[in-house]
Amino acid sequence: MLELGQRWTRLICLSLLCLCLFLPRESDARRAPKIPRCPATCSCTKDSAFCVDTKAIPKSFPPGIISLTMVNAAFTTIPEGAFSHLHLLQFLLLNSNTFTMIADDAFAGLSHLQYLSLSNNNLQQLPRDLFKHLDILTDLDLRGNSFRCDCKIKWLVDWMEKTNTSVPAIYCASPFEFQGRRIHDLAPRDFNCISADFAVYETFTFHSVSVESYEFNEDQFVVFAQPDSGFCTVYVWDHVEMVFRIWEEDPQRFVKIQDIDTTRVRKPNFVDTFQLDEEWYFVVADSSKAGSTSIYRWNSNGFYTHQSLHPWHRDTHVEFVDVGGKPHLILSSASQPPVVYQWNRGQKQFAFFSQITELADVQMVKHFWVRKVLYLCLTRFIGDSKILRWEGQRFVEIQTLPSRGSMAVYPFTVGLRQYLILGSDFSFSRVYLWDDLTQRFQPFQELNMRAPRAFSLVSVDNKDILLAASFKGNTLAYQHLVVDLSAK
Repeated sequence: MLELGQRWTRLICLSLLCLCLFLPRESDARRAPKIPRCPATCSCTKDSAFCVDTKAIPKSFPPGIISLTMVNAAFTTIPEGAFSHLHLLQFLLLNSNTFTMIADDAFAGLSHLQYLSLSNNNLQQLPRDLFKHLDILTDLDLRGNSFRCDCKIKWLVDWMEKTNTSVPAIYCASPFEFQGRRIHDLAPRDFNCISADFAVYETFTFHSVSVESYEFNEDQFVVFAQPDSGFCTVYVWDHVEMVFRIWEEDPQRFVKIQDIDTTRVRKPNFVDTFQLDEEWYFVVADSSKAGSTSIYRWNSNGFYTHQSLHPWHRDTHVEFVDVGGKPHLILSSASQPPVVYQWNRGQKQFAFFSQITELADVQMVKHFWVRKVLYLCLTRFIGDSKILRWEGQRFVEIQTLPSRGSMAVYPFTVGLRQYLILGSDFSFSRVYLWDDLTQRFQPFQELNMRAPRAFSLVSVDNKDILLAASFKGNTLAYQHLVVDLSAK
């Protein structure tokens, strides 16, 4: 029995020994990963790679690469995250290629990059904030590219003003006005990159001949005169819905306080209010053949007749304006040239001062200021509209604007932009933008509205809304939208 037990013991030991011989070794199970080889189109050293004629950026390099040079690459676009697998990269030389486009995040993940060369390529633009995450970049070479110095490169001008990165001189290849100029010498203010547009914001399904806006108790109101109903309708801005809605606050409704004498004013066409010597007045332009434009003064209980002007001349509009520090009224007429009345403080009356031009058929006169200079716009239904400038003693014509069929004109400002809109009964209404360089209005946009009679600008909740009263179509509200072209 003892001998049999010894045999079994030797047999078990022999079996275990054979089993151990055939088991995989630990070193085999944990074999080291295969080290990436140098790409076929590159030459590599311990810490650098030099690539020529590559068709795409290689996906793998030997570990420890801190310098990469690529020349004569056979592709033109550097894609997004192109070098993110080379997170230790400190030097990246992409010069002497034909790159025309670089993706926004082409250099993402290169937090150790110190030197970047994109020289001698075909780059005209660079995506905004291309170097945003290259926090320790000390040298950037962009020479030898044909940069187009427009709004899309404005960010680069701003970045070069603020960065500590060394950037050798680069030059504009276009457009013509910047051709040959050093980009370092440009400033962000040299680029006019703010564009704007008037887009329909709200439609009111009624006709109107006038629109006025006012504020009360921190609310914004607008009033539309509606000829079809014979009433004026008050709308209030809804700060939640961001639209105008009918004002229905009965306890605060408007009530009539008096009737205006109709023996003097037969056919009121326009009303303007003003304050002189702490007294309030309003003037009514009378467009009838038998009436006269009249001024009314507030007298604690109501407005009473103060003075009659310009009888029998079918006045279409009246504008109160301060000319040379003195109050004036400018009256336009369907049958006579526009005339100016000047305030006489001693007599507290307006006296005839001058005639502006020989033009008849002036439907409306509006004034505006640009850099402390006074201008007038005279709009006409048959002829062209005129822009006049005050020259110290008289108004001088400086510009003609085509405006056949125009009965309404409205100068207004949004921010630093001076606009002028000319309504038309026969075609699109035209918006013009003031050009500081030429000191003239330039065509800006055409708006499709039917027979506009009045305009009003309302600024509320960071929105600029242009209201257009239409005699034959829907009354419209346009929003002024601002677009920064350099932000794209």
